[in-house]
Amino acid sequence: MTDDASVVRRFLDALRAERGFAAATVRAYGASLGSLVGHLQGRGIVLYARPGVTGRAARRVDVRGWLAVVADGRSSATVARHVAAVRTFYGWLERIEAIEASPVAELTPPKVGRRLARVLSVEEADGLFAEPASGVASLRDRAMLEVLYGAGLRVSEVQALDRRDVDAEAGLVTVRHGKGGKERRVPVGRVGLDAVAAYVAATPDGGPALFLNARGKRLSDRSIRARVHALGDAAGASGVHPHALRHSFATHMLDAGADLRGIQELLGHASLSTTQRYTHVGVDQMLAVYRRAHPRARGGKAAVDDG
Repeated sequence: MTDDASVVRRFLDALRAERGFAAATVRAYGASLGSLVGHLQGRGIVLYARPGVTGRAARRVDVRGWLAVVADGRSSATVARHVAAVRTFYGWLERIEAIEASPVAELTPPKVGRRLARVLSVEEADGLFAEPASGVASLRDRAMLEVLYGAGLRVSEVQALDRRDVDAEAGLVTVRHGKGGKERRVPVGRVGLDAVAAYVAATPDGGPALFLNARGKRLSDRSIRARVHALGDAAGASGVHPHALRHSFATHMLDAGADLRGIQELLGHASLSTTQRYTHVGVDQMLAVYRRAHPRARGGKAAVDDG
């Protein structure tokens, strides 16, 4: 006999090992399913019927009842995440033939309104690096900002960086734990590489992890977010977070004339449409390029090519 909590743990292990889900997504799904299990247990309901387990199997109406509880006062994005966790879980049960059909296959998440990301101006971004770095913590924060903004990495990717991932000679950083388990190599500017080198030199006994907390352990993604927010406030740029630096990286690259496909590769996006969302501030720049370059945009006649 396997209880519901054990089944959820098997599912989360499968997400990590077989599907390469990001650690943050696995944690979020685990929290959602743990909440669902607790809700059902209080009503004598189990996740699904199987030998040796007593209790009625959950139906869609039961899951909807749980959603009504957890959705109270929550954003549509949070509710959508709960729905995704449950649908993915029951889909996995189908694939391993633990159940014949998912009870939540038709369960749909609420529409999530898309909010424009905070994008720094070039001047605001420069302001983050205005003060000279001194002391280990300051050197770490400077190097961390340089990698976040200079390479456009996700906070989870920065958190997972090891010292061996920085190739100063080639000017590249290897991202071994990208979204979906994908690995890629991205360039980092000389200023960023120098900042990383200064921090590493100040922590010669730091072990394999690149960014460390005061106890010499790998810095958590939560701590990275907190530090970036505080550094933004100190520089007079409120509301700065790691994802804002990633959006700013992409937008500033596009505004400077970088190719959208190239930015897609640097960000590690599977879809070009995702990259376009990251560069929404660059639309004016794209329109300006179009108006300068395309003959029909200028009101002239298009050249005819018979070849």
